[in-house]
Amino acid sequence: MSVITFISHDGEKYETPLEEGQSLMQIAISNLIPGIDGDCGGEAACGTCHVVVDEGWVDVVGRSTPVEEEMLSMNPERESTSRLACQMTMSEGCDGLVVRLPEFQM
Repeated sequence: MSVITFISHDGEKYETPLEEGQSLMQIAISNLIPGIDGDCGGEAACGTCHVVVDEGWVDVVGRSTPVEEEMLSMNPERESTSRLACQMTMSEGCDGLVVRLPEFQM
C-alpha cells in the first residue's frame, strides 16, 4: 500500500493511504488528519491546508505556485518548502511523501 506521512507540529506521525488523483488536502480530510482544515474546500482561498514539504520531496511535488504564494505570504509559519495541500494532486510517484503541519492554520 502506498502511504503519505503527516507529522504534526509536536512530532505526532499520521500515515494515510495515498489516493491517486486526489489532492493532499482531500486525503488529509478523508483520514481525519488533525491540523488540516480546508475551510475553502480546495480553492486556494484560505490557507488552512498549509503543509511544509520535506526537502527530499520538493522535486517530486514542486514548489508553491503564484496562487499559493498569495495565501502563504501572509502566514508567519511559512517556510521555503511550504505548499497548500489543496493544490497538490497525488500520484503514484508520491508514495512515501512526508509533510509537516504548522502549529496553526491561518
